[in-house]
Amino acid sequence: MADPNKPAIDALLADLAAAHIGATFNQFRDAGPDDLPDAPAIRLANLRSYLDERLEADVVAVGEAAGYQGMRWSGIAFTSEFDLLRWGAPYRRSSRRARPWKEPSGTIVHGVLEELDAERRVILWNTVPTHPHLPAKPLSNRRPTQGEIAAGRAFVERLIDITQPRLLIGVGRIACAALPGAQYVRHPAQSGATAFRLGMRALLATPP
Repeated sequence: MADPNKPAIDALLADLAAAHIGATFNQFRDAGPDDLPDAPAIRLANLRSYLDERLEADVVAVGEAAGYQGMRWSGIAFTSEFDLLRWGAPYRRSSRRARPWKEPSGTIVHGVLEELDAERRVILWNTVPTHPHLPAKPLSNRRPTQGEIAAGRAFVERLIDITQPRLLIGVGRIACAALPGAQYVRHPAQSGATAFRLGMRALLATPP
């Protein structure tokens, strides 16, 4: 069956690939020295496949921003190359690194979703879908600016308008503040894993 949201998703991804969000690195447009030659296209294809697999998702969970161990390489929020290898085709790594990148927060997030059999129920996204890093330190993370949050929020709002989720979750204070109406869950980073797990279990206890 054809997906009626496909044109809107295609437009969203095309605009995301062309976006300039403050001083962030747009992993869907740009490549660095550790990237494969077609890395931006790989990451965009990963995100497209991820969304295609979640046509029936009833939850959108939004984090803060792309991180240097996760979405920067995978193209998917809270997801690392390690996760892509676990999932298999059509997902592909985009880095030249001998060992796949692995993100601690992403490991926690996917662990909970798999425990609850909710991987396909939940679309993971970020308030800032590109990578904020410290000046001259591409393998770092920094807090996004208010301007970057505002620019990124426009993409979140479009995703929400397309998918019409039953439940919107803000993972962390930044995401929750940027998205009125989102249900707050503690971010899993910085000793937040237990609170995150408890919060997600409570919110996802109700089946779709």
